[in-house]
Amino acid sequence: MPDFHALLNRLPNALRVRRSPAQPGVPGGPATSPRRAILAETPAVPGSHRRWHRAWIVAAAIPLFGGVAAFGIAPDTLDTRVATRTVLEPVSLPQALLQPDGDRFVREERVREGDTVAGVLARLDIRDPQVIDRIRNETALRPLHQLVPGRALRAETAADGQLQWLEYIIARERLLRLERGAEGRLTVSDAPLEVERRVEMKSGEIRSSLFAATDAANLPDSVATQLAEMFASDIDFHRDIRRGDTFTVVYESFYFRGERLRVGRVLAAEFLNGRRAFQGVWFEDSAGEGGFYTPAGLSLRRAFMRSPLEFSRVTSGFSHARMHPVLNEIRAHRGIDYAAPVGTPIKAVAHGTVEFAGRQGGYGNVVILAHRDGVTTVYGHMHGFSPKIRKGARVNQGEVIGTVGMTGLATGPHLHYEFRVSGVHVDPMKAKLPEAQPITAALRPAFERTTAEYSEKLRILRGSNLARLD
Repeated sequence: MPDFHALLNRLPNALRVRRSPAQPGVPGGPATSPRRAILAETPAVPGSHRRWHRAWIVAAAIPLFGGVAAFGIAPDTLDTRVATRTVLEPVSLPQALLQPDGDRFVREERVREGDTVAGVLARLDIRDPQVIDRIRNETALRPLHQLVPGRALRAETAADGQLQWLEYIIARERLLRLERGAEGRLTVSDAPLEVERRVEMKSGEIRSSLFAATDAANLPDSVATQLAEMFASDIDFHRDIRRGDTFTVVYESFYFRGERLRVGRVLAAEFLNGRRAFQGVWFEDSAGEGGFYTPAGLSLRRAFMRSPLEFSRVTSGFSHARMHPVLNEIRAHRGIDYAAPVGTPIKAVAHGTVEFAGRQGGYGNVVILAHRDGVTTVYGHMHGFSPKIRKGARVNQGEVIGTVGMTGLATGPHLHYEFRVSGVHVDPMKAKLPEAQPITAALRPAFERTTAEYSEKLRILRGSNLARLD
């Protein structure tokens, strides 16, 4: 047996139990001192306190061989409440924190509805009379008076509000910059942006209409329009779509510093209409002619549209004998008249080349397009032409070539439209329109290289849509 008395003598003072002095009037009772030791809180029993303390210390000493450290601070721990108070003192920050980046600040503000340039400059903390005067009077800075809601202005200013530089994206993807030089002189520059092209993907489900579904999927309207045009030959988006139809679309967007400037072309899409699935990809050949095709290379669009106007009514049809409304005599009417307001866009009914654009007799302002297989189309009484329309220019199907007018022999605004095959006039409403050409064998390798990436993205997104066909 170990000598416990010797062991007790070897214990550190911190583990020794001190008996508290007896409280007056209470034999052997503990004192009421707030410094009462934790290990001496049990009241002593007269005549047995030495045996009890020794037994307690022996019991405590047994685990001491393996864990003395566990009791290192317990015996003298005080149960004390420390009074606290709040002290507020001013703190002086280092000058470097008060004036970051050499006392200059870079800010960005988005243009809000109804914003003026003065309001945006105030939010940018520009307090620079010289700059404000330049913006007010200089022609090169006029775009700042026509701010586009949602677009950002960025500026760097000094602590006193003096401008260092100001940037704003203007039309035609150009960056307008007003900058203060080393000598304090302000200069204006206008340079093209280095835009970043991104390929984006979205899916959606029809609840009420195509445009409501694309809005819910946060897709731009231009994407919805292209989607409708892509599948217009197979799906009537006014009557054929139903609740639960789904679509998947891959399209391109163009960004500058993380801000989307515009949405480009739809590159691939799929529409699941009931149990019918339609897929399409965009392909453009080296000559610049492009269109939507199935993954197998078949064109999704007919070679010719029936009408060059989206919304109009026929006021005079094709006839070999008609009373001319201006000349008041019987004449052949070798085309169709579509009534529409002045300025209504006119679209090319097919890919072609401008054979003539100018004024020609009773046609007034007229455009004549030459197409494949000896077909030409005529667009008369136009108000004006699109900027690129000139002899020899190439146009794509659906491209706007001008607007409705009433030039030449016309009693009101309308479009006179003719369809000729090898120089012979044919009724556009009854003409057998040529079929669209599929991808040729010569173009097949380029078509597969170009569309492989987009078809794969479409396949990944397709997922649950195609599962519904099983």
